[in-house]
This record gives sequence, C-alpha cells and structure tokens, in this order.
Amino acid sequence: MADTPLRTVPDLTGMLIHAGHVLETQLTAALAEIGLTPRMQCVLGYALEEDRTQIQLAELAYLDKTTMVGTVDALEQAGFAERKPSATDRRARIVAVTPAGAKAAEEGQRVVDRVHGEALAALAASQRKPFADALAELVGGQLATPVEAQPVRRPRQRT
Repeated sequence: MADTPLRTVPDLTGMLIHAGHVLETQLTAALAEIGLTPRMQCVLGYALEEDRTQIQLAELAYLDKTTMVGTVDALEQAGFAERKPSATDRRARIVAVTPAGAKAAEEGQRVVDRVHGEALAALAASQRKPFADALAELVGGQLATPVEAQPVRRPRQRT
C-alpha cells in the first residue's frame, strides 16, 4: 500500500464546499420559515435594484434558464413578482416586484443577515472582518471565473 501524499496546503476546496453546503442548508431552513428560498430572495433583491429581464437576473443569480423560470413562477404564485413586457425590447420580460414581494425581500434580507451573522459569530470579533475581506478578495480575483472543464457533478448528499 502506498503512502498518503503529504499535504502542503490546506484543503481549501473541501473546506469551502463543506462550509458553503452547511451555510446554504441553514439559510434555506431559515428562509423557509417566511416562505422564501435562497433563489427567490436573490432574484427579488436583484429585481428590486432596477428593471431587469429574466435573463439578466439569471446571470446575476448564477441560475440556468430553466431554474430561473421556475423561480419566477414561484415568485408569481406567491404574489411577490410579475412578468411585464420590457419597454425597450418587446420580446423580453421584466420581472417586476410587487409590494408584497418588496416586503418579503426586506424580511428575507433580515434573515440572510442573521444567518450570516451567526456564522461569522463563530469567529473571534477581530477575525470577522479580515475573514470576510479575504474571502471577497478571493471571489473577486483568483476565484472569480471558473475555468472551462468537464461538467462538475455535485456529490450526493449523505443521509
């Protein structure tokens, strides 16, 4: 049997995947209490910023077209958004947030901030800002753009 290779750098991939998965499940559970999903919250937030088409929102929220359609369908069914014709492109639809959707997005943002705050609270107060700044620098720089490769299959969830 061969020796295990010596690790010279921490397993960032494993740690980031695990932390992201756990944080996502915590956020999903917390938002479900107010009738939202993380995708719904994300789309509402971007749609409130300015008039955007479904395609523009999908790009900002990192959603494929099919998932985006389902998300907007769910927002419409909940009364949080509606599709309206674009004033500049008759083929495009703008996702307009309703007053109920704006209220839901505001409440959802409080939930997101609470969940993220609880995660950061696991760190010493002096570590929180440097950690968030370093992560933002990685995501905005070295880890901003995926490389072209074979499609990555997500691991099945352990039960």
